[in-house]
Amino acid sequence: MHIAWLGKKSPFCGNVTYGREITNALLDKGYQVSFLHFAQEEDEHNNWPDCQEVMLPFLYKSQVYTIPSPKSSKVLTQSLKDLKPDLVHASLTLSPLDFLLPEICEELNIPLVATFHPAFDNKLRTIQSSTQFITYQLYAPFLANYDQVIVFSYLQRDLLIRLGVPSERLAVIPNGVDTHKYAPGASSLNLKQQLNAEVIYLYMGRIAPEKNLETLLKAWKISQMEPQNKLLIVGDGILTSSLKPIYGEDQGVFWLGFIADEQRRIKILRAVDLFILPSLIEGLSLSLLEAMSCGLACLATDAGADEEVLKGAGIVLNTQRVFSQLKTLLPVLRDNPDLIFPLKQKSRQRVLERYTLSANISQLEALYSQVLTQRNANISHFYR
Repeated sequence: MHIAWLGKKSPFCGNVTYGREITNALLDKGYQVSFLHFAQEEDEHNNWPDCQEVMLPFLYKSQVYTIPSPKSSKVLTQSLKDLKPDLVHASLTLSPLDFLLPEICEELNIPLVATFHPAFDNKLRTIQSSTQFITYQLYAPFLANYDQVIVFSYLQRDLLIRLGVPSERLAVIPNGVDTHKYAPGASSLNLKQQLNAEVIYLYMGRIAPEKNLETLLKAWKISQMEPQNKLLIVGDGILTSSLKPIYGEDQGVFWLGFIADEQRRIKILRAVDLFILPSLIEGLSLSLLEAMSCGLACLATDAGADEEVLKGAGIVLNTQRVFSQLKTLLPVLRDNPDLIFPLKQKSRQRVLERYTLSANISQLEALYSQVLTQRNANISHFYR
């Protein structure tokens, strides 16, 4: 089967990781994959060997959204005509091109599957989550025209059904992580010795308002976690320059910046003890799954599908009370580090039970077959 994958290779974000992991897994299973993405000729991508690549012109792209150039739809249409894929899978990039895809694929008679990534808070408790709700409202009428739309949780599915997307067009396939690659093990970094720490906490992700990192940093500072506890910040974003000067090494906070090297990120995960994700909105965090798969104790908010992931396997915070809860929990963990270690095994076990990449791919293959069978049945019925 030939899959035309429409997604992202840069800048780095969860969508990029999703596309890389899924397409590599499909290639390993013998699928033909063509990767269509917004890029410039000088962009270099070394993570997709033996994969045909089509570059779509754009005016602007970020971790959150993309603005295509006026000719991008023509380039996409012609590329699909030339490639003749059996199916298009769009890992939606929050681009105006997303709204044209059903029409383009219908014209070319190519089945169309989408993965819908935008973060959300089902309870709509924050300004950020209200903004994301508008995104869902905007997309819903167009998603109704895709053959199938993949979402990561039943919360997300229920929200889209309420907004008018037919239930039969929605498939819940949670994110999956390669549990062989992301696994507990020794780390060559020896961070505890370098930092003179007994316990190391980690935040890994974008430094952006919706990630709520400042609340974690304020709680960390007021809890006086030094000297035996250290907090590593891995990632970059628009708030880095304003937060980094205020929270530094004198408070046990170490800023490592954005780390592109996946193997180095895995070494960091294996070298630390507890992963914290204080987000106000989420989809289903791949960073959280990767940390859990590496056997870290995990603490995250109930935003998006993260509550489903972590409930019973870690510590879940309410998005409305992140600061007060962290202010209470951090000193308890500081004074009772033994509380952290029972959570490590639970994290790993939860991923093995529900969130493996192999299970994700099996469900995706079944969905592809379902979509193609339905399309062929519709064609046969039309000519009957």
